[in-house]
Amino acid sequence: MALRKKLCERSNFNGKIMDSFARYYSSKMDLRKLKPMIQKRIQNRAKDYPVPAMLPVAQEVLDSRRLVMQGVSTLLKMVPVLACKFCPEVHIGEKGHLIQTCCGFKRRGKNRVHEWIVGGLKDVLVPVEAFHLKHMFQDVIKHHQRFDFERVPAVVELCWQAGAHDGNHLNWNSERDCVGVDGAESLSSDELILVASGTLRAWEILRNGVEKLLMVYPAKVCKHCSEVHVGPSGHKARLCGIFKYESWQGTHFWRKANVDDLVPPKTVWRRRPQDPQVLLNEGRGFYGHAPAVVELCTQAGAIAPPKYHCMMKLQGVSTILGDQRSLHPNDQM
Repeated sequence: MALRKKLCERSNFNGKIMDSFARYYSSKMDLRKLKPMIQKRIQNRAKDYPVPAMLPVAQEVLDSRRLVMQGVSTLLKMVPVLACKFCPEVHIGEKGHLIQTCCGFKRRGKNRVHEWIVGGLKDVLVPVEAFHLKHMFQDVIKHHQRFDFERVPAVVELCWQAGAHDGNHLNWNSERDCVGVDGAESLSSDELILVASGTLRAWEILRNGVEKLLMVYPAKVCKHCSEVHVGPSGHKARLCGIFKYESWQGTHFWRKANVDDLVPPKTVWRRRPQDPQVLLNEGRGFYGHAPAVVELCTQAGAIAPPKYHCMMKLQGVSTILGDQRSLHPNDQM
């Protein structure tokens, strides 16, 4: 009886607590009073930006990006780059590989051999653009306003919001930074190595700087496509082609962006000295990978940073040795 009495008292006490919570949360909130408070909080938050300590980092990122584009444009005149005609695959070298990874068009078969054409700068450095905002905490861009805002490279927009300026803030033209060194064909091997090493060094500074900026300045990327928005909240332009015909009509689903979303590494297959002249589909499990910029610079004579050695499989076995070991497993005992 005593135990039953205690259980009844406890249930009554819990019921009173739930009733009080229900009464508290069921009370109507006047949004007209909350709106000025929210706007004032946003205005006070905008006073904290740009962060003075991040201004040198943003300026360094702009300078490094310019060096990377100029260096890659120069190396493209000396190192052949091939791009697939039907998919985004890229290969650094004179002869394209025979690995069957071509996704092709919608009506083509999957996992086919690539059809190679001459590649260019945009095949190595993937362009990622975003809307240019007047200031970070402006109103969200509506769908009907998508043509009222200029599209600029996402890294440049991030640096501009961080307070960096490159003297061409109003009239942006990316072709200005895509001009390589004049007379690149007459460069000696030592000069070519210097250009490749400087480009690779600028590439690392660029990615490290963007990673630091993303810790302070917000940026969003769509979960289903590669659309990037630099700002605290994504825009409302219905440009997502994945769900174009669904009920939400191409609305983006935003998540926090990282450095790979703003500076895509563009991973490519890499041929090592122990590999055949043309990479075969049968040995795809043995071949290494590398970002396109890193592979381009290493083929020009630069030394890859140690952090890429694992994915490049520098000390890995060749396909011939792998086949011999698979045919004679008892010899390894």
